Amino acid sequence: MAPYGSRFGWLVTLDQDVPWVAAVLAERARALEGKTMSETEHEITVFYDGACPHCVRDRERYETWAGRAGAPVCWFDITGQDEQLRALGIDPRRALTELHVLDERRRIRSELDAYILLLNRIPWLKPLAWLIGRPWNRPWLARLYHRSVDRRLRQGRRVQ
Repeated sequence: MAPYGSRFGWLVTLDQDVPWVAAVLAERARALEGKTMSETEHEITVFYDGACPHCVRDRERYETWAGRAGAPVCWFDITGQDEQLRALGIDPRRALTELHVLDERRRIRSELDAYILLLNRIPWLKPLAWLIGRPWNRPWLARLYHRSVDRRLRQGRRVQ
């Protein structure tokens, strides 16, 4: 795995030689068995906090917005999955404080880059993804995002 990125997000390319990564990819292949290439070519995996009611609502909202025509998304609950997250190169603490997405090319995207990837998959939200990606917006949006997440975790007494 070779991480690279900026202070607004990071990217990790996954190596299939990592046993857990190979197992996850094999499980995804089994789940997609029988589907055509057009049905599977754009699937991504979103790592979300299933113990967080707000995060679960966000997932449900995204699924509603994406609708039936939305590109396929595999949702992975990070609760109690520290070992698997580390095997993917994701710090479990960061997984709680930043959104992480495994893209079609088996790269991990985080924070604003992960949101941009998700928003770009819903046609009517593409302008918002573009706006979030503008260099002049990223610094203050990143601060706002982290402040909101920190508040949510403190209110849920999940971190100090």
